[in-house]
Amino acid sequence: MHHALFFHGQTLHLLPGGALFWPARKTLAVSDLHLGKSERLARRGGTLLPPYETQATLDKLDRDINATGAETVICLGDSFDDLAAVDGIEEASRLWLIRLMAGRDWTWITGNHDSGPIDLGGTHRAELKLTPFTFRHIAEPGEKAEISGHYHPKAHLAGQSRPCFLADAQRLILPAYGIYTGGLRSHDATLTALMAKDALAVLTGPRVLAIPMPR
Repeated sequence: MHHALFFHGQTLHLLPGGALFWPARKTLAVSDLHLGKSERLARRGGTLLPPYETQATLDKLDRDINATGAETVICLGDSFDDLAAVDGIEEASRLWLIRLMAGRDWTWITGNHDSGPIDLGGTHRAELKLTPFTFRHIAEPGEKAEISGHYHPKAHLAGQSRPCFLADAQRLILPAYGIYTGGLRSHDATLTALMAKDALAVLTGPRVLAIPMPR
């Protein structure tokens, strides 16, 4: 199941796990994987998380790539929890990621957590323009046809908080794709300032649901 969003003349599929699929270009976009988060927290003496978060995120990405048949993948920044986490992930996870990249046009967009190139192949960019869209990590006020991530938006419905896409006529913000990532409520002032008053929140989960963006 997915939510079909008509955005700047193109139909985009918003998937239950938080990925965006652009069928006309066979392109899958994901944001904020935060691979290696548990390793980074342990390295810095923070709260310990289950050590399988990287494998769980890659498993989800593997399923979405296979289900959509994506030939192009765009990672919209904060793909790794920091640059040291690139070297800290287990070898099995590194090989899994390299297998997913093989034969695909793969772009790493830099984020605030991973603001530099990584030694895993693919193309590294600050942003990517694929007409009519601009893909970047953090939304910029006044931009049009923009697809970004960074904020990990969440929305409340019936007392439950769920990661969500936020969409209005000019921009689309993706939820965090990684396992064990936090979130920013849609009624936070940062998000209400970015999104138009008629914006939608498309909640992820077993049932993808579009509602007016809670404010």
